[in-house]
Amino acid sequence: MLRVAVVGLGNIGKTHSRYYSENPDAELVALCDIDAGRVDPVAKTYGVPAYHDLGEMLAAERPDAVSIATAGPENGGHHYEPTMQAIEAGVHVLVEKPISNNIEHAREMVRAAKERGVLMGVNLNHRFTPAAERAKKLQEDGTLGEVLFLNMALWINNPNESSPWFHLRALHPHSIDVMRYFGGPIAKVQAFCHKGPGRQIWSNASVNVQFASGAVGHLTGSYDASGLHPIERCEVGGSAGRLVIENVYQKLEFFPRTSPEKLVVENSIMGGMGNFNETFRNRINAFVSQVAAGGPLDASGEDGLAAQEVIEAAIRSFENGTIEEVAG
Repeated sequence: MLRVAVVGLGNIGKTHSRYYSENPDAELVALCDIDAGRVDPVAKTYGVPAYHDLGEMLAAERPDAVSIATAGPENGGHHYEPTMQAIEAGVHVLVEKPISNNIEHAREMVRAAKERGVLMGVNLNHRFTPAAERAKKLQEDGTLGEVLFLNMALWINNPNESSPWFHLRALHPHSIDVMRYFGGPIAKVQAFCHKGPGRQIWSNASVNVQFASGAVGHLTGSYDASGLHPIERCEVGGSAGRLVIENVYQKLEFFPRTSPEKLVVENSIMGGMGNFNETFRNRINAFVSQVAAGGPLDASGEDGLAAQEVIEAAIRSFENGTIEEVAG
């Protein structure tokens, strides 16, 4: 049994707690939040101790792994300190995305985990679906062929106006991770941004990328859309065919280059994914099993950092009107 704890008991932390509690190979041993009003009722629900100080929790409970589900500026501003504290204690970490909104902190987190021999994952849950798994198999068995181009779109409604780059830093670690999952490392970025009606932040983005392989790609992102309709689309063009994942997990289509017959894999209403929250379940279950096996981790700290490096390059590109090399 992997002994796990959750740090940060907002809505996301509650989701982590639920799926750890349901995992037969994990034991939820403690919850921690500086706000007693947040953590105490949830801890009571699961019958585990509530802590309001992370150091105290780590010393008393000695968990094998923790989820860092704190938020902060741009949804990643409060990830650094608890993550570093857990790493220093030799505890494996699953940190929410973005790994950090501060790229220097993100680099330090990944470096520290490697030096300490700690497994570090990032909750890049959009790749943890049956559709993405089947699409990856089409790629790995050669059915897709060599990746030539990739088009990604992620658009939701988020009225948050807290910082100019909130949209890019808070949302698009998911988009970039899916792009890298199929296309590999991204080498160059060119970005354009736009403010929607009445917006103070850059709430829309168009990002051109070139992968290290030479393949090309594009991301369209927006915080001025809706969650009432499909929110995501991933298209991967290969030398032997083209695949499309609709709305994270709803449907996968593969269009062979030399045949009029296409493959369609739809999410079953019986036994398929019931809702988006189950991407958290799949991701957490993978984290538990991979930590128990000693690694490596899918959607690792290195993957989270790589996505953040692309986003920072996109910001530089837009600010300077340049094509930017991606660090790392």
